[in-house]
Amino acid sequence: MDESLSQNSATERAYLVFEPRRAISSIRSWARRHAAELMCAGLLAGMSWQMLAVISRKSITIDEIVMIPAAYYHLVAGNFQLVNEHPPLSKIVSATPFLFIQPNEARPDQITAPPGSSNAKWAYHTSFWENNRARFDSLSFWPRVPMIFLTVLLGLLIFRFARELFGARAAVLAVALFSLEPTVLAHGRVVQTDIPAAFGYLLFFMALYRYWLAPSMRRAGWLGLAAAVAILAKYSMLLVGVVLAFFFLVLLWRAVRAKQRPTGVIIHAVSIALVILVLINAAYFFKHRSLVDADLQWLDESFPANAALVTFAVRALSHLLPTEFVLGIFFQFWHNGVGHSAGLLGKYSQTGWWYYFPAAFALKTTLPFLLLALASLGWGTYQWARNKDGRFLWLLGPFALYTLFVLFSHIDIGVRYYLPAFPFLFVLGGVLLDKMLAWRRGRRAGALVVIMLVGWIAIEAWRAYPNHMSYMNQIASRAPHWWYLSDSNIEWGDDARGLVEFLRARGETSVGEAFLGGYFTMSYYGIDRIDALSPPASARARYLAIGASFLNGSTVPAGPPGSGRETDDQRANFFEEYRHRTPEAIIGNSIYVFRVQ
Repeated sequence: MDESLSQNSATERAYLVFEPRRAISSIRSWARRHAAELMCAGLLAGMSWQMLAVISRKSITIDEIVMIPAAYYHLVAGNFQLVNEHPPLSKIVSATPFLFIQPNEARPDQITAPPGSSNAKWAYHTSFWENNRARFDSLSFWPRVPMIFLTVLLGLLIFRFARELFGARAAVLAVALFSLEPTVLAHGRVVQTDIPAAFGYLLFFMALYRYWLAPSMRRAGWLGLAAAVAILAKYSMLLVGVVLAFFFLVLLWRAVRAKQRPTGVIIHAVSIALVILVLINAAYFFKHRSLVDADLQWLDESFPANAALVTFAVRALSHLLPTEFVLGIFFQFWHNGVGHSAGLLGKYSQTGWWYYFPAAFALKTTLPFLLLALASLGWGTYQWARNKDGRFLWLLGPFALYTLFVLFSHIDIGVRYYLPAFPFLFVLGGVLLDKMLAWRRGRRAGALVVIMLVGWIAIEAWRAYPNHMSYMNQIASRAPHWWYLSDSNIEWGDDARGLVEFLRARGETSVGEAFLGGYFTMSYYGIDRIDALSPPASARARYLAIGASFLNGSTVPAGPPGSGRETDDQRANFFEEYRHRTPEAIIGNSIYVFRVQ
C-alpha cells in the first residue's frame, strides 16, 4: 500500500512538472499561429501610446475650438446647427466621453442671437468653454481619445484588407508603414474629419470588394453601411455614391448583355440606397427641421445668381435627408467655389493649384515612404497591366480616383485632405516590401532594404516627436518650413501650451501673438494676449509670437483702411520684417517667438 501511495505521489509530481511545460508549449503554438495579429496589435498599441502622450502635452487645434462643443451639442442636445459644414461621424465619436464627464451647458441668457445665425453658433462655442473654464484641459483631452481609437480601427482595416489580398506578412508591413508615418500620427489624434474620411473610404472599398466576390443581400447591407459611414465622415466621401452608381450600372449592363434578369441587381442597389438613407437620418436622430431666416439669408448671400433654385433644392432634399446635412453639402460647394487662402512654395492663392496635393505629399511624408509609394505605384501598375493581377486594381483604382478628385479642389490648406488615399499606399508599400523579403536570389539584400526603409521611417517619426503636425522631410531643407506650405501643414494652433511654458519660465504674463487659435486659447492658460495684427504690439509686450502660417502671410486676414492689410499683397507680407530676423525660440516648429523689448 505504501508502494502504491509512493507511485501515485510520483505521478502527481510528474504531472505538476509537465503541466507548465504543456501550457508554455500551447502558448507558443498559439503565438506562432497568430504572430501577424500580435505584431499588428503591438504596432497599433505603440502608435496609440505615442498619440496619447502627445495629447497630454499639446493644446487643441483651432478647428477643435469649435468642433468639440459642436460634438457635445450634436450628441447630447441634438443641436446639429453648430459646424454643420461637416457631417457628424467625428462629432458623435469624439463626444462619447461627454456622456460621463457631463460639461456645463450654455445658459439661455448666453444665447441671444437669432437661431442658426453665426453669432448664435459662436455663442454656443464660447459659452461651452467659458462655463467649463476649470476643466479646459480635461475637456480638451478626452474627446481626442476616441479619435485615437478610430485611428487604431483604421489600422486594423488596413491589416484585414492587406491580408485578404496579399497575405499576413504584407499586412503587418502595411500596418508598420501606417503606424510610423508622421502625417497619420499628427491627425490621428485630432477631432476633425480627415482620419474618419480615410476610415470610411477604405471600409467602403473593402465592402465593395467582398460584394464583388460574392454578391448577396447580406453583403449588400454591409456595403450600404460602409458607404453611409464614409459619407457621414466627410462630404468629399459623397464620391462613394458616384462609385456605387457606376458599379451597379455596369452590373445592370452585364446582366442585360448576358440576357439575364436584372431583378437581383436592382433589389440590391435599392437596398443599399435605403440603408444609406436610414443611417444618415439616424446620425441626425431622424430630425428634419424647417429652414430658419439665418439659413435663407446665407443661401441668398452665397448663391446670389441661383438663390431661388438652390433654396428650392435644399427644401426638397430636406424631406429625405436632415436639413443640416443638406446645408453642409451646399456649404462645401460654396467653399470650394470661393476657395481658401493658401501658400505653396512662396506663392499665394485663393483658389489653389492643381498640383498642390502632390507637392504637399512630397514634402510632408517621410522620404523613404515617398520613395516606396512611388515605386509601389509603378510596380503595382505593372503587376495589374502585365500580369493581369486584379488584386492591385482594388488598390490602384481607389487611390487614382481620389487623387484625381482632390486635384480639382480649391481648398488647399493641408495634406490632411489627401489622407483617404494614404491607406492604399500603405498596403501597396507593404506588398512591395513583402516581395523584397521573398526575393529568391537576393533574400538577404531584400531583407536589408526592408529593414533600412522601415528603420528610416521609424527614425523620422522619432525625430519629429511630438511635433508630427509640422513635420517636413529633407526635401524642405533649403528654406524655412513656412515658405513651403501653410495652415495645418505647418501650424494648427496646438503648440499654445508650449508657448505658455516658454513665457512662464521667463516670468511673462502677456504676449503679442498672431497664430491660429491664439486669440482663444491663451486666456485659458492665464496669458494676456495682445493682438499682433493691431500694431504696435511690440510696444506692449516683451515677446511677439507669430505662427508659421502668419509668418508666410497665408492666414493673415484682410483689414480695413489703415490696417496695413488692405490688399492681398499687404496681407501676405504683413510680417515680412520678421522673416529676416532670428527668433529667440521656435515652439513645436510652428510658433516663432521674437524678443521685441
